[in-house]
Amino acid sequence: MNMTDEDLAQSAAAGDRQAFCNLLERCYDRIFGLAFRLTGNRTEAEDLTQDICANLPKKMQTYQAKARFSTWIYRVIVNAAHDRRRRAARQGKAALDWGDWELARQAENHEAAALTDWLITAMQSLPPEIRDTLALILDDVTHQEAGQILGVSQGTISWRVSQAKSQLRALKAQEQTL
Repeated sequence: MNMTDEDLAQSAAAGDRQAFCNLLERCYDRIFGLAFRLTGNRTEAEDLTQDICANLPKKMQTYQAKARFSTWIYRVIVNAAHDRRRRAARQGKAALDWGDWELARQAENHEAAALTDWLITAMQSLPPEIRDTLALILDDVTHQEAGQILGVSQGTISWRVSQAKSQLRALKAQEQTL
């Protein structure tokens, strides 16, 4: 029987361990993928993913089917990344290593790997709220869903994407003149 993510999440929230296992198996790659894009470092993303998975059973108790499960889990991931970022800032840790995992994943297409590497490196120069927004949009999250995840309006998401594009274009133009 094929259950939707929402059905599994509701069952898991009610204490069904098998539903939780099935749900975690389905969404683990999404959790890791977004964690990587938010941290830019494979090791940090693995640690963040493990923290999220370890805390997910408790967090599932708060799941309500008011939104799609993917929207809810993205919000959990973004919040966990923000918490980790704040802890790292307090501790003076600013180790960003964008690209290793992403480049390895796309190594079979050299041109795409070079473009991806540039984008990930360039994203480091963006303010965190714009970088977070762009990471979600690059993960095929709609502007409306991104707004729900980040707790801002859809118009703010559109503005942030426009700002990201503008800043990235300016950075690319600056690099080409050097």
